[in-house]
Amino acid sequence: MNVPNTITMSRFVLIPLFLILYLNGDSVAALITVLLAGATDILDGYIARRSGQITITGIMLDPLADKLMMLAVVSALLLGGKIPWAAVAVMGFREIGMIASSAFFHFRGMKTVPANWLGKATTVVYYGAIMLLLLDQPGGLPILWTGIILSFLTSAIYFLKFRHLNQSDISGRA
Repeated sequence: MNVPNTITMSRFVLIPLFLILYLNGDSVAALITVLLAGATDILDGYIARRSGQITITGIMLDPLADKLMMLAVVSALLLGGKIPWAAVAVMGFREIGMIASSAFFHFRGMKTVPANWLGKATTVVYYGAIMLLLLDQPGGLPILWTGIILSFLTSAIYFLKFRHLNQSDISGRA
């Protein structure tokens, strides 16, 4: 396991830490944990690209860690009464769909699509919403809905890129 993948794996440990902190009423420490997870996301990607250590494992684990952290945060915010069920349902549907389809296609030997700038922008919007929601500041919910809309646009772009990237594999199997 290389350094970027080890950093990515650390994000999986931060998920239960976030939940423990948030559910025990320490929103600031929970927010710091989420921001630390975001920093490790930036760091592992930077190191992987800079040192030429991009791996299939990293391409799969990185978005999985991000999605699981986001699902944990959204679940906690729901339990805390800060976001409605509708937002959770829509986000959960999208995230679970992305995880399942990514795993399905990966195990079928198809190439996966790395993150693009719109996916990164969506993550920034989500982090902004999370900060506002965890700190009980106004505007968090409208920003969250903006992130949700962006996430579906991002998914559509990923699927188009995936289809294009794997077009010869898809045509050969038909």
